[in-house]
Amino acid sequence: MLDKLGGAFAPKPSSGPHKSRECLPLILIIRNRLKYALTYREVISILMQRHVLVDGKVRTDKTYPAGFMDVISIPKTNENYRLLYDTKGRFRLHPIRDEDAKLKLCKVRSVQFGQKGIPYLNTYDGRTIRYPDPLIKANDTIKIDLETNKIVDFIKFDVGNVVMVTGGRNTGRVGVIKNREKHKGSFETIHVEDAQGHQFATRLGNVFTIGKGNKPWVSLPKGKGIKLSIIEEQRKQDAAAQAAANA
Repeated sequence: MLDKLGGAFAPKPSSGPHKSRECLPLILIIRNRLKYALTYREVISILMQRHVLVDGKVRTDKTYPAGFMDVISIPKTNENYRLLYDTKGRFRLHPIRDEDAKLKLCKVRSVQFGQKGIPYLNTYDGRTIRYPDPLIKANDTIKIDLETNKIVDFIKFDVGNVVMVTGGRNTGRVGVIKNREKHKGSFETIHVEDAQGHQFATRLGNVFTIGKGNKPWVSLPKGKGIKLSIIEEQRKQDAAAQAAANA
């Protein structure tokens, strides 16, 4: 992400919808990832010309925190990206189509009742939506239309649905929930199996449902969230090197 010799300090994200440990400031996305700017000042001038949108809204703050599942759009170049994790736990800017950029998946943190008994839900990225479907509960995932901010559909947090891990040592892995272990007074453990049959366990708070059954509702980056062992990774690199040498 940041060059080894690129200086001693990194930009600190502004306070916003994501935790500072779980986000990427816009300056790093534009300058270090997309390479649209060489310097800090160039980033500011790009943002001040209102060229960059996050979740459909123009953002001019150079350190605005973009986090998991956020949609970053640059209309001038006709590009849309979704921020996802790779299997090493690093942020990946995954290119998406225009129709996918209008939708976003949000994990439900809590469902509560406000004044006069009005129900509302809170999502992982700080949204509050009133009058949700009564079937939506905490830990479920909702699909939001970014233009209207309305709930289009939702996924129950159930065994058999596909999830992506967003925290811990398995960050970025994708698999299907096999079972849930409830421990009184401790964390709930979720057992997940990926497409290659590898099983792993993680905490409930680290799991984000991304689809019904084994079909994700968003396109996934290269590798489809399957973590290779060190030996498998080495074999893959050797095969690629061999193919390049033969070509």
